[in-house]
Amino acid sequence: MTESWRNVSSHSSFIFFSGFSEVGGPLRLLFVLFLFLMLLVSLSANSLLLFVIVSQRSLHTPMCILIGCMACVDLAVPLFFFPDVLLGVLLPGRWISLSRCLFQMFFLHLFGSLQSTLLFWMALDRYFAICRPLSYHEHMSLGRFLRTAVPLLLRNLLMVSVVVNLAASLSYCFRNVIQHCVCEHMALVELACGNTAVNSLVGLMAVFVISVLDFLLILASYVVIFYSVLRPGRAGSRALHTCITHIMVISMTLTFVLAAFLSYRARDSLSAPARVTVSAVYLFLPSCFNPIIYGVRTTEIRRHIVKMLRRPDTNTN
Repeated sequence: MTESWRNVSSHSSFIFFSGFSEVGGPLRLLFVLFLFLMLLVSLSANSLLLFVIVSQRSLHTPMCILIGCMACVDLAVPLFFFPDVLLGVLLPGRWISLSRCLFQMFFLHLFGSLQSTLLFWMALDRYFAICRPLSYHEHMSLGRFLRTAVPLLLRNLLMVSVVVNLAASLSYCFRNVIQHCVCEHMALVELACGNTAVNSLVGLMAVFVISVLDFLLILASYVVIFYSVLRPGRAGSRALHTCITHIMVISMTLTFVLAAFLSYRARDSLSAPARVTVSAVYLFLPSCFNPIIYGVRTTEIRRHIVKMLRRPDTNTN
């Protein structure tokens, strides 16, 4: 038995997912229904938002295009991760190869970095629209945008690749249970039998270089926006209204990230099903709420959605 354990715990072995093995059928079924509800809302809301933005030429503005890019990421997350999460709940004894786990980890953190960077670009769009309105189209032109976008995308790709490659170089032994519903970086690295100090350091650097830096730039842009709008003699109510949607999405994203971070740090005081539930909510719920917030709060998009939904009734009459 000892020899068998060593074989399945080696670097080339399979990694085990856990979470709902001790939960009864009714609670597990309820969670599965909750997962399918989030999937349905995410796919339908993001697909509708994308269709409206692509089909309406009047919505081909920098901000709406960024919203469409966010909808693409929000659409990709459930499509990519939902099957694994669902199988992890229905089949708690399921195994996954290390190579597939690393492949999943790469896209998990790449999608997260893209969401962070898109929020920064949206803040930049609001900054130029409110603080530099006369030169807005010049600053948000395709050429200027690509000069900003390409370095940030390369930054995200480079940092995520380094994190995943370092995780792939470790040897995994003794423990083979990932306490997460997907292959998250630290959830896998903590199973390694060697020194993981470099992995932890590079992981923290990636968080700082991508998420923390993007957040600080977003915060700086909104400090400048609020200072500009709230100066005496400026009519700022309309300008501030255009920022509320973006601030709501940022606040919700930070809330989910904080909840996932605290649940991971407090994993000893949380049951496995509770950790999996928090992880699934953190993973899928933003893709449900983001398109709804953008669709309801963005006047131009909401007008086209309402017009499109009412059109069949008009044709019937």
